[in-house]
Amino acid sequence: MSTLSDASPPAERRVDLLLAHYGESHRDPRNERIHFVAIPLIMLSLVGLLFAAHPWVAYAFILASMVYYARLSTVFLAAMAVLSILGLALVHLMGERVLTICALIFVGAWIAQFVGHKLEGRKPSFFEDLQYLWVGPMFVLSKLFLKLGIRW
Repeated sequence: MSTLSDASPPAERRVDLLLAHYGESHRDPRNERIHFVAIPLIMLSLVGLLFAAHPWVAYAFILASMVYYARLSTVFLAAMAVLSILGLALVHLMGERVLTICALIFVGAWIAQFVGHKLEGRKPSFFEDLQYLWVGPMFVLSKLFLKLGIRW
């Protein structure tokens, strides 16, 4: 017969494990600050570059990303959906210059990311698993959510 004291603690959710692992290589406050700026810029520029290739390529990428987030957390799904809509609106505002603007943003933001990791002394998480490219935006949001008292 099992008692309450015999019960093991609930397993951590996958989203929490991913965020904890990502956080291990993002402890230096300078690296974190760089990521808080660079990750949203990379997201915007990536959508813009895909949109420049063809709008449906950008839409398909966003839809696939939403499926990934839906499997982890409805709170992150909702936040990322709103951010994706805002990103698409900004991309539309760029008009014919979307490719040039987004290419410059993309290169500059990635340079900043690698500078941050040089300061951190640890390689980016996505070098070991590409899914961490999708975890990065959640990491930034998780810091905001913690300040706002929002639980994911």
